[in-house]
Amino acid sequence: MPSVHDIINLMEELAPTRLAETWDPVGLQVGAKDWPVRLVWVALDPLPEMVAAACDQHVDLLITHHPLLFQPIKNLDFNSPTGSILFQAAVHQLAVYCAHTNLDKVSGGLNDILAKRIGLDSVDVLVPGEDAEFCKLVLYVPADYEQQVLSALFQTPAGIIGEYSCCAFRNAGKGSFLPGSRAKPFIGKAGEISHVDEIRIETLVGKKDISAVLSHVRSHHPYQTMAFDVYPLLPVESGHGFGRTGTIAGRMNLFQFAQTVKEKLCLPNIKISGKPDMMVQRAAVCSGSGSSLLNAFFASTADVYISGDLRYHDARAAESAGKALIDIGHFSSEHLMIEPIRDYLRRRISSASWEVRVEAYQLEKDPFVMI
Repeated sequence: MPSVHDIINLMEELAPTRLAETWDPVGLQVGAKDWPVRLVWVALDPLPEMVAAACDQHVDLLITHHPLLFQPIKNLDFNSPTGSILFQAAVHQLAVYCAHTNLDKVSGGLNDILAKRIGLDSVDVLVPGEDAEFCKLVLYVPADYEQQVLSALFQTPAGIIGEYSCCAFRNAGKGSFLPGSRAKPFIGKAGEISHVDEIRIETLVGKKDISAVLSHVRSHHPYQTMAFDVYPLLPVESGHGFGRTGTIAGRMNLFQFAQTVKEKLCLPNIKISGKPDMMVQRAAVCSGSGSSLLNAFFASTADVYISGDLRYHDARAAESAGKALIDIGHFSSEHLMIEPIRDYLRRRISSASWEVRVEAYQLEKDPFVMI
């Protein structure tokens, strides 16, 4: 029977947690990876009433976009909303997993889903992700200790590239060094130049892991002073990042385009800022709260920006820039992730021949109502 770990691996292939912002607590938030899974629900928010329903329906894994635990909890009061959820999840063995900014940023993720639903063509990333989150680590080790150091290296997070681990490249060479008078060399003598057959080991390490990796490898390296190099890697085009821009199909003005967006997203109402008769050719989108990407929108060639939680001063800034805004609401810009995630998991689970049902939780509603 598949486990929580197996389903998490499928989610990792879709939206790797390494893409998440450093402040974002994505991944498994409640539960254990070895719990068996027969029924999965996909939802936007881990709300108390929804978690209660999941427990009543014997759901094994709940996958949400918004985290349950966003800030560290100082105490565990089971009568509080969060405490109640944690209690129910533990008692009913319900695991809770979150894919948040990693799902926003990943190519094919939430922002691409939003751009596709609106009907944008030639879609590009609005704010490319920082791919330079990795370094190239180069180690030098005596030939006789190659396997010892390599084994220690692979006990760390180093050497992970995509779905592969223990990735490294090695080549042989000759190392030279002159120990000082107070040195205690592993090879050679103080005051004499030594020439040693060495192996150069290259691998990939996340920036956040580099100190821990070096500390662990150093404890298994024979030299008194381990020789190594760390090279920061430059960003490359990956298709990941916040927001998207794309071409609007057909010739239309802002009002016509806003009507199109409203219809394609099946929204009862939207807010627009800008001259209704201005012609719009390119649009930018950002799921969730988009104010933080406003300057990127202004710097782009997009005429109109579609997002949620846009503010009064955002609209004034757009007016000054001769551009337009369409506020579709936070809920509406993100709730559309549920069915694509459900469908993805169903395909992957079917391919694996697992007996697991995946359902989209359909009872969530926007907390704001226009009257």
